[in-house]
Amino acid sequence: MRDQVVVITGASAGTGRAAARAFAARGARIALLARGRAGLDAAAADVEELGGTALPLTVDVADPDQVESAAERVERELGPIRVWVNNAFTGVFAPFEEITPAEYRRVTEVTYLGTVHGTRAALARMRPRNAGVIVQVGSALAYRGIPLQAPYCGAKHAIEGFTESLRAELLHDRSGVKVTMVQLPALNTPQFGWVRSRLPRHPQPVPPIYQPEVAARAIVHAAEHPRRRERWVGGSTIATLLAEKVVPGLLDRYLGRTGYDSQQTGERRDGNPAGNLWEPCDADRDHGAHGGFDDRAKRRSLLLAAQTWRFR
Repeated sequence: MRDQVVVITGASAGTGRAAARAFAARGARIALLARGRAGLDAAAADVEELGGTALPLTVDVADPDQVESAAERVERELGPIRVWVNNAFTGVFAPFEEITPAEYRRVTEVTYLGTVHGTRAALARMRPRNAGVIVQVGSALAYRGIPLQAPYCGAKHAIEGFTESLRAELLHDRSGVKVTMVQLPALNTPQFGWVRSRLPRHPQPVPPIYQPEVAARAIVHAAEHPRRRERWVGGSTIATLLAEKVVPGLLDRYLGRTGYDSQQTGERRDGNPAGNLWEPCDADRDHGAHGGFDDRAKRRSLLLAAQTWRFR
């Protein structure tokens, strides 16, 4: 990975920030795409400190022209793009009826179409060289929707379908470009203080919770060994999918009973009710990679270790 050019969207915080650090430790040249200037500057400082080269770019991935312009600048200043990581997303915590059409559209434009725009910009440069890796950052919620996150779940389902279609096309063309997907569990990122919420209590990830560095290891491994179709990071996601297959509808009933409380702490909601839907939350202050659940988050995943041990 040394000296290879990597693009990461949503790179200023959370999983993207952790992935930037992981690639930087391998000496990569990294383009950091996000909206928040303070977060981007801090992420760039992290990359440089760890031995990488950073190019922070203020980009809203919902705008295909901004994504395309960023890709042009990356190749002009850093060189040919070897890895593109589509990680940027946003969401709204609320029952479906309380989410406006404009909010639903915005989540879809950032989370799903942002991935499409990033993939298009990457492919336009990778296809002529017949080389490169695109890593889609997915979620267990790409397979199993949960209450109170309908726009996000819908977008992640869409990314899964889009990626499957694209992968088949690349195989048909015998392309050297690889596309893979990393399915993430609940992570301890700033997301739960940033995402717009209408819940009465503070949002939280559904346990078990993992640190974003676990996700970052999976993303780097996917970039280095892209032949695997996808990687699952959290063990509970596999159990969830098996339960859905064995007893259809069981999880619908279970989540109907437990899905509201399990996504909220005991504390009343405060802070930033507007969230980061249209404006970044790290424009003036860096929030780093971690959220407020360090005391509960796991630093390792046995499932990820089982999928990657033979490559060591």
